[in-house]
Order: sequence, then structure tokens, then C-alpha cells
Amino acid sequence: MFSDNKKNRPVAEVSTNQNIVAKGTKIVGDLISEGDFRIDGDIEGSIKTSGKVVVGRSGSIKGTLNGTDAYFEGFFSGKLTLSGTLTLKSTAKIEGEVEVGKLAVEPGAAFNVSCSMKGYKKEVNHGAEGESRSKKTA
Repeated sequence: MFSDNKKNRPVAEVSTNQNIVAKGTKIVGDLISEGDFRIDGDIEGSIKTSGKVVVGRSGSIKGTLNGTDAYFEGFFSGKLTLSGTLTLKSTAKIEGEVEVGKLAVEPGAAFNVSCSMKGYKKEVNHGAEGESRSKKTA
């Protein structure tokens, strides 16, 4: 239980890469990262990440966002594609095209988009005829 052989074990490194765009900062161009983003400034262009994107109350994105999960308190205009969950707080304003796996919206959020939900296909059986069809659900 208290042996000395634990001292020689390699320590697992935890990587927490977070990219921060501070309030008052404006970036025009494309951003690609494997880490998370915290955006309190303005971005015009595209963001591609396998991490989580958090847009603060003063943050805005105009362009495209491709990622896993996103949490919005600020503004987005453009095309938003997420494989995971889009969470909109009451101060969020989203417009454009959205394709997400899951959607969570607080009352008060502005969500003026054309939205499609990625889901799984479920077999639907329609009564005595025995005919079944695939139905895509979110």
C-alpha cells in the first residue's frame, strides 16, 4: 500500500489546451485547434476544433464553426456544425444555418436559424400492413 515503487511510475500528463480570445480582440481569418476555445472578443472567419467552444456574453463569431460542443452567451452569425450539444443561454443570439446532435435553449435566447438535428435512424412499424420505414430522429 505504501511501497516505494510508486515513485518510479511515469506521471500521466493532462493536457488542457485552451485558446482565449479576450474582450477587445478582433481576429479575421481561420482558426484550427485541437483545444478548447473561450471567445470574449470578435472573430470573422472559420473555427475548426475537436474541443469545446465557449462564447461569452461579449463574444461574437461571424463565419463558420465546426466542432464538438458549443456554449453560447454571445452572438453567432453563419454556419454552425456540431457533432455534440449546442447550449444557448438566455443572452445568446444565433442566426444562420445550424446542424447539431443535441440542442439546449434557455428562455430568452434568440435562435433565428434553419436547423437540422443529427440523429439516429429508428424503425417505425405502421400497423397491420406490416410495412416498416426508417425514421430519422434527434
